[in-house]
Amino acid sequence: MYPALFQTFLRHMEPEQAHHLAFPVIQAAGLAGSAVRDFCAPDRSLRVRALGLDFPSPFGMAAGFDKNAEGILGLGALGFGHVEIGTVTRHAQDGNPKPRMFRLVDDRGLINRMGFNNKGAADAVPRIEKARLSKHRPIIGVNIGKSRITEVENATGDYVYSAERLAPIADYLAVNVSSPNTPGLRGLQELDSLAPLLAEVKRVSGSTPLLVKIAPDMDDEQLDGIVKLAKDLGLAGIIATNTTISRDGLNVATEKIEEMGAGGLSGAPLKERSLEVLRRIRATEPDPEFCVISVGGVTTAADVLERLDAGATLVQGFTAFIYEGPLWAREINRGLAAAGWRAPKQ
Repeated sequence: MYPALFQTFLRHMEPEQAHHLAFPVIQAAGLAGSAVRDFCAPDRSLRVRALGLDFPSPFGMAAGFDKNAEGILGLGALGFGHVEIGTVTRHAQDGNPKPRMFRLVDDRGLINRMGFNNKGAADAVPRIEKARLSKHRPIIGVNIGKSRITEVENATGDYVYSAERLAPIADYLAVNVSSPNTPGLRGLQELDSLAPLLAEVKRVSGSTPLLVKIAPDMDDEQLDGIVKLAKDLGLAGIIATNTTISRDGLNVATEKIEEMGAGGLSGAPLKERSLEVLRRIRATEPDPEFCVISVGGVTTAADVLERLDAGATLVQGFTAFIYEGPLWAREINRGLAAAGWRAPKQ
């Protein structure tokens, strides 16, 4: 039913408008008693222990979908074992000018240059606190980033401000230094900048597990350096990867891609590179206690199994939700259970 609805109606709607229209439905799923939740609940065999937390499934919703912590319970009811909200910034901001999101239907991908549009860190607090009261809530991750108005040299203060307010109510915290849509942000991945930033955020985050989210567009030397830094600083893990600025191997005509302009590419075209990065991280750091959350190009249960077999602790998706529909997480979880997947014993 959903594929037909997408082909006949949703694919012709402006992507950001369709996203906003979907949110009331998702929120309703979280309020619909046990019916939706029971229908979509992951099998108990899929439970996994990571970051000192019990995840109902290894599959979760990546940051970028629920920017303002407005759909946590609904996404959990649809079967996502965890929901990473954000990216949240110190200052509320509108993001980049519209249009800023574009579907690549033939490639099952998405280009976005949203620019961290969100209502700000302080604004998210009461909604996260409310979601935490539900006994049926998913694990809640919070992804934080730099405000556009903040100069790069002052970025640490932005992250610290958000961490101080959000770490106490987050199950885990993710530092985003890898979006291509905020000027200068990716420069924070350079070790000389990243080390003091992460050290300060870790200091104020206390016992809340801290991870750093990285870009796919770096060489092995850069990647190895970040893995070593994360271990040296005592971070809980790495989220790999964010969107890519590459446009290689797309089916969409070059002219159309150029018309869409700048932005990060996500979805199926990112699959192979994201998997390569995951394997490189695990080759560098095989310790299973070091959490690696793999994201990028995941569509099917087989894709998720491939990431788990390659050493991912957890797996996230986002773009395929647009193409697969509201029962996507349910189908992923059913596929994992049917394949007999079990979390490695620790």
